[in-house]
Amino acid sequence: MTLYKQLQQREAENNPIKVGVIGAGQMGFGMISQIAGIPGMVVKGISDINIKNAERARDSFNANSKKPEEILLSTDFKQIVHSDQVEVVVDATGVTEVGAQLALETLIAKKHLVLLNVEIDVTIGPLMKKLYDAGNLVYTGSDGDEPAVTTGLFEFAKSMGMKVLVAGKGKNNKIKLEANPDTAKAEADSKHMSPHMLAAFQDGTKTMAEMTLLSNATGLTPDITGMHGIKGDLDETVKDLDLKENGGVLDNFGVVEYVDGIAPGVFVIVEGQNEGVANEMNYLLKKGDRKHHILYRPFHLASLETPLTIAKAVLNHDHAIVPIGAPVSETIAVAKRDIKAGETIDGIGGYSVRGVIEKYEQFVENEHVPVGCITGNTIAKKDIKNGTPLTKDSVELDSNAVVVKLRALQDRVFH
Repeated sequence: MTLYKQLQQREAENNPIKVGVIGAGQMGFGMISQIAGIPGMVVKGISDINIKNAERARDSFNANSKKPEEILLSTDFKQIVHSDQVEVVVDATGVTEVGAQLALETLIAKKHLVLLNVEIDVTIGPLMKKLYDAGNLVYTGSDGDEPAVTTGLFEFAKSMGMKVLVAGKGKNNKIKLEANPDTAKAEADSKHMSPHMLAAFQDGTKTMAEMTLLSNATGLTPDITGMHGIKGDLDETVKDLDLKENGGVLDNFGVVEYVDGIAPGVFVIVEGQNEGVANEMNYLLKKGDRKHHILYRPFHLASLETPLTIAKAVLNHDHAIVPIGAPVSETIAVAKRDIKAGETIDGIGGYSVRGVIEKYEQFVENEHVPVGCITGNTIAKKDIKNGTPLTKDSVELDSNAVVVKLRALQDRVFH
């Protein structure tokens, strides 16, 4: 039975999936508004540190739903997580420390967790996947987010036996390495976004984290630390994301990448596994005789697709995107300004650091620090120059932070 038919059945039985949402900002509000029109699913709890955001999201749901729901609102996410009216929790916060606390609390409550928080997933996702599996619960990233949409294309191609050479996403602007909430504020205000969130997009952290998540879900790795980040249209993407010996930029295939110019789409570059398949692809895709072809989805609908993941988790005990095991790649913290010894270092989307993707083996060898662990009272132990990766001996992490404690446990489990 299709997902849509299953949802219709839950609607007919008056037994809707009961959703709790943590974070009612841009993403959370859009998703809650979307659920209002979906059969067999209702929102029963909303938490946000700004109660007005939760109230606005509740009002949107009830204004657009067939019948109003009594929705629990709170600034304390634990009330939503432990409510007997909630059976699945969505993390729409984008904050690593909150995400770590929420993942642990939802596990204790024995409920499924759907993440719109890529930042926490790339920091402690492999550990949380193991713990949720042990509890017979679903831990999953979200449909609509670029990593999950790209993973869908990857699995589509692999299920047909094709060779996947490159997988990745489009980016719709050039990375501004030193972007911060001040430089992002005017544009963020015009887009009704948090300046911290926009700064994390602009300085490349979000792209690096998304491709880390894709790497950890597929086994593909970055060709180089930070990826190449070429510019081009679809045809130029196929041409340039080839091996150097063929006129491209890559040292290896089996990699994740981002491309300036094909946003908001995602892609995989594939090779037919034999002559018959290759000939058929040349015929069907109408690009002439090519060794490699690009499979492209020209959109991703972000949080508007998250309800599909909620349904998969509750109805089929299934996921959208999960780590395959031990980390394959990491998003490391790199200074985006000169940092002096003794300074407090703020985290993602702030003034001090940006995220850069790196192969896990290099991360371990170089003793780098996950950008998701830069939170709370993180202190520089020595001067750190702009553009330099943070290392274990250059910073003192906040030992009281839950994300730092869980990351230490993950390191022991997988290292």
